[in-house]
Amino acid sequence: MTNIRKMLGATTALSLFLIAAPAIAQQGPATGDTTREPDNDDIIVTAQKREQTLFEIPQSISVLGGDTLDRQKATSFVDYAALVPGLTIQQSNPGEARVVLRGINTGSVGSTVGIYVDETPFGSSSSLGNAAVLAGDFDTFDLARVEVLRGPQGTLYGANSLGGVLKFVTNAPKLDTFEVRGQAGVETIDDGGTGYLGNAVINVPLGKTLALRASGFYRKNAGFIDATGRAGENINDSEAYGGRASLLFQPVDELSVRLTAVAQNIRANSPSSFDADPLTSRPLTVGRMTRAESYPDSSKVDYRLYNGTLNYDFGVANLTSVTSYGILDQRRVIDNTVVLGDTVSGVYAAFANVTTPLGIVLQADIKQKKFTQELRLASADSDSFEWLIGGYYTRETVNLFQRYAPFVLGSKAFIDPKLTVGGTDFREFLTASLDSVYKEYAAFGSATWHVSSRFDITAGGRYSHNDQRSVQIQDGAYLPLVGIPFIPFISSGKSKENVFTWSVSPRFELNDHASIYARVAKGYRPGGPNVVPPGSGPDFPVTFKADTLISYEAGIRAETADRTFGIDASVYYLDWKDILVFGAFDSAVGQIGANDNGKKARSYGAEVTATIRPTAGFTVVLNTAYNDANLTDDTPAVTGGFDGDRLPFSPKWNANLSADYEWRLSGSARAFVGGNIRLIGDQAADFDTGYRAAFGRRLQLDGYQTVDLRAGVDFGSFTVTAYAKNLTNERGFNNLAGFGTRPGTAVAASPIRPRTVGATLGFSF
Repeated sequence: MTNIRKMLGATTALSLFLIAAPAIAQQGPATGDTTREPDNDDIIVTAQKREQTLFEIPQSISVLGGDTLDRQKATSFVDYAALVPGLTIQQSNPGEARVVLRGINTGSVGSTVGIYVDETPFGSSSSLGNAAVLAGDFDTFDLARVEVLRGPQGTLYGANSLGGVLKFVTNAPKLDTFEVRGQAGVETIDDGGTGYLGNAVINVPLGKTLALRASGFYRKNAGFIDATGRAGENINDSEAYGGRASLLFQPVDELSVRLTAVAQNIRANSPSSFDADPLTSRPLTVGRMTRAESYPDSSKVDYRLYNGTLNYDFGVANLTSVTSYGILDQRRVIDNTVVLGDTVSGVYAAFANVTTPLGIVLQADIKQKKFTQELRLASADSDSFEWLIGGYYTRETVNLFQRYAPFVLGSKAFIDPKLTVGGTDFREFLTASLDSVYKEYAAFGSATWHVSSRFDITAGGRYSHNDQRSVQIQDGAYLPLVGIPFIPFISSGKSKENVFTWSVSPRFELNDHASIYARVAKGYRPGGPNVVPPGSGPDFPVTFKADTLISYEAGIRAETADRTFGIDASVYYLDWKDILVFGAFDSAVGQIGANDNGKKARSYGAEVTATIRPTAGFTVVLNTAYNDANLTDDTPAVTGGFDGDRLPFSPKWNANLSADYEWRLSGSARAFVGGNIRLIGDQAADFDTGYRAAFGRRLQLDGYQTVDLRAGVDFGSFTVTAYAKNLTNERGFNNLAGFGTRPGTAVAASPIRPRTVGATLGFSF
């Protein structure tokens, strides 16, 4: 009842705010046009790897334009997830996020949503690359749009697209336009620090056939969590900076070559999580969000993407070659004293006569390098039959290194004692390195038969082969203590797979403004080898196989002739087999995490986007989604999932109501106001055997609702905007995790950002 009252109160506040805007507008000058007509241009997307209008796409898709992202100050995953039905984000640290569509998530380390920047795939296809939580959270400045394709996209996008694809589409250079624009801003967080942002872009024609577009950005995110165990306030502050550069060469109409480079760096101090009571999720420190740290945590994530895309139009067909190379480099420094501090002190006291209490820090490095080549040939647009064929190759390497280093509690001083075991000196508690190589070859094709002017059928298939190999080396003082010889322990693994994915999509146009469609499609996520630790038992999974998902979907996309009302709705049922899960298995060096196959899960639901434009300049959009995603069989005992359990981080309900009004003040000046109300339902956290054993249930995240407001004036050459996010300062959560890794029985609670108030000044010419 309390949540309902809050929701009604928030709705009333937003309604009054927006109702006041037209009244204010009516008080302005009466001369001239006082409103702007709605934009009636068709939305162009590349979901099916050719340019089409949104109306022509026979599947569920959401499109967020660059102007929408800028107006709503949506700069990261957690900002624009609210605008997409069925999309949820699980995040604790900047640069790390788990993207979930339609509830397809089990907490394993392999991604279920493909991430693309233009034509470039981002992130590891292998579970050994930890792609599930290293999704590319790219800055949204100077984006043309974000396309979110729901449902498996295995035919055209291949591996790791079980739940769908999230595609960042950047603005291409313009051959005939000189453009400069940018903005600067500042914001403050309730009981936290101050953040800043700045960005700029320039587009320069270099003759009639060549153009350059370059952009850069800097964003300082304020912190709001304090430290215990060491001095520190707002310790979870972070910064992100980088840029994009793109060169377009078009000597003739038939040929275009575009070269693009993307760089983004993210620097974060401590995670955005606090120590919480495991039953109530309230902070252990009354009235404050704090986390115990004996040593400062830190994180850095760097993205580098390089892409060359060539298009040549033969008239009857269009040839596209896409060559890309990407690098992801991450380093995490994590205080593991709570978990291993007593063990470390005991080890070093026994062998090095160290009496000073010790803590221990984990340094974890991941470096991914990914080369991809795609070549495809697509027929010209036709009213009768269209086709597309292509080939794909990718090779990626992943290098992981972990180092456990002891330090003196109360200081940042690392110690370097000499431990002698069997005549060998050790200075590290434990080191581990993992090198892996993933290769994939694929051939794919799709075709659309226009049976009549109103009815068409699209079908496609993809054959994929992947080959994975890995080698791990472990060394350190800990191994001899558990009976492992003092020489480095070396293990290796390999796997191969062949997978066929497909899709069939009939579509029928009811009239020029309404169509219905159905879609059946299959997607997959690669299996692979596990790293086999010393002393592993017979139940340890040496390899795990690919999981597959078949989706059944139907939808309608319609709007009135004058576009004052539009609706995009879909229903779906997802059948998921051999689901990948992540569990802790016993070994001689303690419990080791590894991937394994569970049995089955299913997800069904509905999504609706309704758009209303009651008057010129006034737009209301309602996004809502219902999702019921559950296991339909028990998972392996070490993962803690049982038949009937909800899949992690898949709320049954989420909704977002946004309203924006814009009117002319005088001359070229225009004012705008807007707001959002977002509702997220209850969620279950990751499967956790320890928490379930202690409390008889899984960790639960309570639902929450937030209100955002924005207002500003556009003077043509510059724009002033003020905004407030989470106006009512709700305490919802993006993540609850870490039972047994925080002090005592505390869990790590990652809250949504507290109330944030800011302003920006933009310019353009």
